[in-house]
Amino acid sequence: MIGRKKKRIVGKIIWGPRKSHENGMSTGISQPSVYHALVVIFLEFFAWGLLTNPMIMVLNDTFPNHTFLMNGLIQGVKGILSFLSAPLIGALSDVWGRKPFLLLTVSFTCAPIPLMKLSPMWYFTMISMSGVFAVTFSVVFAYVADITTEEDRSQAYGLVSATFAASLVTSPAIGAYLGSLYSDNFVVWLATAIAVLDMLFILVFIPESLPEKVRPATWGSPISWDKVDPFSSLRKMGSDYLILLLCITVFLSYLPEAGEYSCFFVYLKLIMGFTTEEVAVFIAVVGVLSVIAQTVILALLMKYLGHKQAIVFGLMFESIQLACYGFGSQDWIMWFAGTIAAMSSITYPAISAFVSAHAEADQQGVAQGVVTGIRGLCNGLGPALFGFIFYLFHVDLNENNEIESTHKQNHVDNHTLVKKMGTSKDSVIPGPPFAFGTVLVIIAMLVAINIPDNPHGKKPITKSAVQIHQSMVERGLKKNEDAAEPLMANCEQEL
Repeated sequence: MIGRKKKRIVGKIIWGPRKSHENGMSTGISQPSVYHALVVIFLEFFAWGLLTNPMIMVLNDTFPNHTFLMNGLIQGVKGILSFLSAPLIGALSDVWGRKPFLLLTVSFTCAPIPLMKLSPMWYFTMISMSGVFAVTFSVVFAYVADITTEEDRSQAYGLVSATFAASLVTSPAIGAYLGSLYSDNFVVWLATAIAVLDMLFILVFIPESLPEKVRPATWGSPISWDKVDPFSSLRKMGSDYLILLLCITVFLSYLPEAGEYSCFFVYLKLIMGFTTEEVAVFIAVVGVLSVIAQTVILALLMKYLGHKQAIVFGLMFESIQLACYGFGSQDWIMWFAGTIAAMSSITYPAISAFVSAHAEADQQGVAQGVVTGIRGLCNGLGPALFGFIFYLFHVDLNENNEIESTHKQNHVDNHTLVKKMGTSKDSVIPGPPFAFGTVLVIIAMLVAINIPDNPHGKKPITKSAVQIHQSMVERGLKKNEDAAEPLMANCEQEL
């Protein structure tokens, strides 16, 4: 009976609007529902997932001398632009509606795809510049918020995240298989067709979710600078000691995670010698294990250990994972680290749950926005940092051009190529950025240990912290009223 009830609830969330939408649907051919958002997310990231292997090869062919540095810079510019533009796109969608910005973000995000084979330099340029509008998730979450009630919203967001994971689990393996069966060109044009299908779906089938009555009277209505300032939420960190600890934890742990996402599959193929099929299988295995970790294991940890212990648990596994990537040179170590990576994926959901559980009712959005802002900043800084560290340690392929051309002519497999090349796989630290990330995550774990278990209780704040605050007030660096409205629940100060 319980299982059937859950299925009915999920079905209602997906297929039916959960709010009244009078005067809110002037376009589209049906009522707005969560399934519209799921289709948009799945098609967009399925198209990009198909390109995992072709992207690695084009990146290496275009920048043979500084592969990892350029990859980091490209992804870093895209991340920084997304961080800066996300609040503005969100504010404009509150005025003009969600559908135009769904079409805009998907179009610009997928625009570089056909250029991969037509003009690689323009392809990478467009990837960097597309960061201005590459914020589909922000608009999708706003779309879902329009049509769900508060009690159903977390489940709906979970469905969106699960759909995103499902698209990335399946698409790299499919892309690798089609590439070996036909060619990389076929995969690129297939991804282009799927991206166009996504845009057509938005244009024809997606109804507007934002009711007319909640929009401003005119399109020219002024937008508050606080809403579009990407740094406004970050400045609120100092108003609460607890949120400050959480933000430091997020920054130190997600910075290496964002850098890892931007280059790890390139690293597996070009440095560790994984074949195309092995990279695809690796992504699928880690993706499936991550889904299990974020559902079953995270729920058990929350129930029996609590939020704080779940955060520390995830950070501990993340540090082990990064250490394996940084110091390991054997294939089995990479696979072992992949399973550990699935366990470490619970860190951010645990932090979000902690914020949700302890933030005041009227501060939920602000507190979550601060944490999300830190992640957005890391999405820009992480890839650039990893690329720069690879460059500093000369982990590149510039000395291997001759052997690479031999590989293309004779079709030597990747394992043989890596042995001939004598790359940094045989060095003491094959992956310097991952080793550096290990240090950052260990520091994050030490910070997380100092997070109060129960912020509502009488957990004292250290005298030194209060003295620092008073000193900042006296010098005019912080206003007294900042402490009057904490983002998280207050801890009683016992001096």
